[in-house]
Amino acid sequence: MVKQWLGLVCVLAVIMPVSASYLEHPEARSFIVEMENEHGFSRSELEQLFKQAERKDSILEAIARPAEKRLDWKGYRKIFLTDDRITKGRDFVAAHRATLERAERELGVPPHIVAAIIGVETRYGQHKGRYRVVDALATLAFDYPPRSKFFRKELAQFLLLAREQGFEAYELKGSYAGAMGYGQFIPSSYRHYAIDFDNDKVADILNNPVDAIGSVANYFKAHKWRSGEPVTMPVSAEGEAFRSILHDSLKLKHSVADLRAAGVNVPAEINADSQAKLLALQGADGEELWLALHNFYVITRYNHSRLYAMAVYQLANEIARQP
Repeated sequence: MVKQWLGLVCVLAVIMPVSASYLEHPEARSFIVEMENEHGFSRSELEQLFKQAERKDSILEAIARPAEKRLDWKGYRKIFLTDDRITKGRDFVAAHRATLERAERELGVPPHIVAAIIGVETRYGQHKGRYRVVDALATLAFDYPPRSKFFRKELAQFLLLAREQGFEAYELKGSYAGAMGYGQFIPSSYRHYAIDFDNDKVADILNNPVDAIGSVANYFKAHKWRSGEPVTMPVSAEGEAFRSILHDSLKLKHSVADLRAAGVNVPAEINADSQAKLLALQGADGEELWLALHNFYVITRYNHSRLYAMAVYQLANEIARQP
């Protein structure tokens, strides 16, 4: 019943008439008061900002059908494992080799993983998003009930970020979900993980690839990337017992010993006590089984999708491979 109600609310959110501006929206009015009282923002300045903010139905449509939920692995892979993206990834690594190698020394994350994240997110900075961030976050905060609480918090983080960095809030552009820059950080991630990697006293992941590289690596370090450890690997299985340990959660709920007991052929060098997850993905030639380890889980902290993590991993491998 709750799901049906949320679905009805979402439909109504799309078909209801759009008000002249978000300044007239009751939730926006409440938000303005909240930001004034809790963070000392000027009410008149916020009113001016939300007077310009616009609801975008295309955002509501996009968030309702993300690629991670509507595609299987073979379809998802076709988007990100293209010759063009691989070639541009190699070019990106060559152009920023010194910065990527410094990020690995100081933060422990391999160059090709950082490059692959930026490649999957924005084609190495070529496509950083076309929506005004204030429009995206206001639309999702005030007109998307299923995740309004989350996006209301991100809208608050965005305004705090703009104030701290001296950005003009209505000028910044990003994705339909309000993510920004080379690595598509949402505002809370920008505030928590973006770093000034070129020492110019500004953490600019919007236009500065040096800061973007350092910031992506810093995000992975903060989420406990383990330098030198594997990410994932293809495996095979005997019989069908392995299906009993397949699960939808991204968490590593089983040990390698559990997987071996279920008939999964895990390479001998992987410790039996290591936490792992077995993935069954639909590839171009049928079902593929993959062993996902700790670093795979870390990639899913960037985007909560096993397909995303697999695309990053395979793109990183292709970038690293000599043509």
